[in-house]
Amino acid sequence: MGFFSRSKDNSANSSSASVDKTKPPATTDLYTVPPPGVKPTKKWTYDDDQLAQIKELEEYTKTLILPETDEYYPWEKRFLEDIGTHPRYMRASKWKMDNAKQRIKATIEWRREYKPELITPDDVSVEAEAGKIIISGFDKDARPIIYMRPGRENTETSPRQIRHLIYNLERAIDLMPEGQEQVAIIVDYKSATSSSNPSISTGLKVLHILQNHYVERLGRGLVVNMPWWINAFFSGIGPFMDPITRDKIRFNPKLTELISPDQLDCEYGGSYNYEFKHDLYWPTLTDFCCIVPADGTRVDKAGKAWIPPSGNGIVWALKQHGEQPTSALSSAGPYKDDDTATLAENLEKTTLDDKAAPAAAEPVAAPAPAEDVKA
Repeated sequence: MGFFSRSKDNSANSSSASVDKTKPPATTDLYTVPPPGVKPTKKWTYDDDQLAQIKELEEYTKTLILPETDEYYPWEKRFLEDIGTHPRYMRASKWKMDNAKQRIKATIEWRREYKPELITPDDVSVEAEAGKIIISGFDKDARPIIYMRPGRENTETSPRQIRHLIYNLERAIDLMPEGQEQVAIIVDYKSATSSSNPSISTGLKVLHILQNHYVERLGRGLVVNMPWWINAFFSGIGPFMDPITRDKIRFNPKLTELISPDQLDCEYGGSYNYEFKHDLYWPTLTDFCCIVPADGTRVDKAGKAWIPPSGNGIVWALKQHGEQPTSALSSAGPYKDDDTATLAENLEKTTLDDKAAPAAAEPVAAPAPAEDVKA
């Protein structure tokens, strides 16, 4: 018995085994806003004591913030003014103030080193050329979907691979509709080999970043098409995985139960036949997030330097700025100026809720026996 218990259901590839071989017409359209009617369902509310703790943490971080003369000050201020930042760290720390202070201080220091908002598209573009990480579509709870395909690895192990992952996490946060704080990640090991898969050392670095510096950002981790050798990888990182993170990981789930077919790649049973072309995908994502490729500067639609507020996604930020997003697509088609009412309904603000137990942790449906897994 490995770190993750094995599922009683050995129909391993429910996520892909029953996929209709007849694919719909291919498209290069990215889905950058949820379809009409799809809104965040997870809500957090806080009692007076919890609100007081959040306020105390906010006051604490004010003592840590960089001086206004520092070049990174506007971005650190943006992170700390995100309406969800301090509540997420309190929840992740299980409302233990000392732990929350330690964790958010460590993240502030990490962000000063990595400067995730300032990673430039041009710096990590080569990592994106094979489509090993693609962001498009939303699950049934309006979480942006990040597809990770280790089998498409196209570069040697380097710090740039980590920057590429961080860059994509930041873009997924940009795509979150108002009221959403989390992402859904699909990891597909089809065509992956033990040499193309990240090492345990790299896996631990990624896990550390996700758990400690993007706290409460993972909504679902969905792992499909697992080869037999991947058990060693998960056994290696498993002991370092936070129980709440571990409980959000599901192996070989039926993805159409979690993601509407029109939002799910047809490779996994959906009707979205996305054709990856780097020269279309990369500039589309970059432009939608208002980023200048060469230096990572954020600009508004008039081309003026701009620091969009964080916390409710780029669509919301643009609306506050008096503008509309460029080339926003959902499965319902292009976003147009006259779609304001629909989008406003779709991105209706939710309140945060923390009284409930930790995010109805998805049960861990563990790896199926190797012989049942399609590599």
